[in-house]
Amino acid sequence: MKALIFFISLSLLVVTHEMGHLLFAKLFHTRVRRFYVFFNPWFSIIKAKKFNGKWHFRFFNATTPEEWDEKNLKPEDQDNTLWGLGWLPLGGFCDIAGMIDETKGADDLESTPQPWEYRTKPRWQRLCIIAGGVLVNFVSALIIYTGIFAHWGTDDLPLRNAKLGYAYHQILLDEGFQDGDIIYAIDEEEMFDFATTTQKLILDKPNKVTVLRGDSLVVLQMSKDLLSKIASENPKQIMAARWPFVVKDFAPGSVGKHYGMQVGDSLVSINGIATPTAVEFTTTLGDFAGDSAVIGLYRNGLYTEVPALLGSDGKLGIFAMDDMSKIFEVRHNDYTFWQAIPAGISYGWETLVSYVSSLKILFTKGGTKSLGGFITMASLFPDTWDWLRFWNLTALLAVVLAFMNIIPIPGLDGGHIVITLWEMITRKPVSEKVLNVIQNIGLFLLLALMVIANGNDLIRVFGGWFR
Repeated sequence: MKALIFFISLSLLVVTHEMGHLLFAKLFHTRVRRFYVFFNPWFSIIKAKKFNGKWHFRFFNATTPEEWDEKNLKPEDQDNTLWGLGWLPLGGFCDIAGMIDETKGADDLESTPQPWEYRTKPRWQRLCIIAGGVLVNFVSALIIYTGIFAHWGTDDLPLRNAKLGYAYHQILLDEGFQDGDIIYAIDEEEMFDFATTTQKLILDKPNKVTVLRGDSLVVLQMSKDLLSKIASENPKQIMAARWPFVVKDFAPGSVGKHYGMQVGDSLVSINGIATPTAVEFTTTLGDFAGDSAVIGLYRNGLYTEVPALLGSDGKLGIFAMDDMSKIFEVRHNDYTFWQAIPAGISYGWETLVSYVSSLKILFTKGGTKSLGGFITMASLFPDTWDWLRFWNLTALLAVVLAFMNIIPIPGLDGGHIVITLWEMITRKPVSEKVLNVIQNIGLFLLLALMVIANGNDLIRVFGGWFR
């Protein structure tokens, strides 16, 4: 299910990105020969093209029929685009006539430049065409965030409303943190929300962090290589709110239900051993597998104890509450449509700034280990369909895709943008041979980047097999 949901999200992002190129190309009367979602080495799942007044289709096709070639079509059909769906979900392409890109080199261009080609258009129009994908991706993210704010509003957990404090990764435990601490301030700046706190903790290289431990404030001195440690280990979470074990539901044949536990019970101890969090309760419960245990719990504010005989698996057959709004005091904000527009734009921009800032991790020792590929992206998605989470993640990936494509690497949109800007400044065209070399270098760099990112994924998944 994760893979399917990620596939749907990625498909939307590829379509919107390539559609940005197509829309600007059509606006400036530039011919788009092929428009593909995903790549099609060896064969395409679907091909479609309209000519002679009707649509023509090919399924699981390796070669395009000669009668589909624009040279063999009537003049009024020669500008029609061939639409396709490839089978390799690594992106997509918009094959613009007269442009050297991932679909063709200098040798594939017409010998005589044509007025409907990209290379004959004014430079400012070429800049719009090549930047269209990035622009549409980022605008799409802003629209999605606006829709989320207008429809669902926002829920956030103020930092100190997590009454049980936070659980910390071993990296922070080594820095002096203790599970249950609540971060109060970072370098004298008081902290109030989780997102800002984690960002400053990871990226701002803080000198000291003040935590609320019990009823006291404790100052912790941070090591100077904290960012490098985080980059090297690349933890999924550096800190997370500690949750009590509150009964949400029961599995069939539940031991807990058999002994009288009820939905809403807060389980806080086992045989007198305090288990204030769900993790501690589950871990401790396993120690009593096949034995009897007295479960201490709160029901409607009153403490009671329930004796139970556990099975050999050491489980009660109980599902814990996973909705923070049912456990903590969550802050909810509603927005009208007109309020959601500036809020969505602001949040989208903050997301972009936060992502760009996080890239400094790559320049630390071992920073490339933090790169992730398709498995990492797919792992972000839920196991079941959740519209809110789907749109949140799709908007986030749209921001990431927009920024990654604007990086001036040859082969990416950013590389083409730099070349076009260079021509606008020098007023001299870059030769097709040079463009061909630049494109080949870019493809090599992109391939290397994909190998590193997806190789990291494989190491994370299968690395333990070889230890």
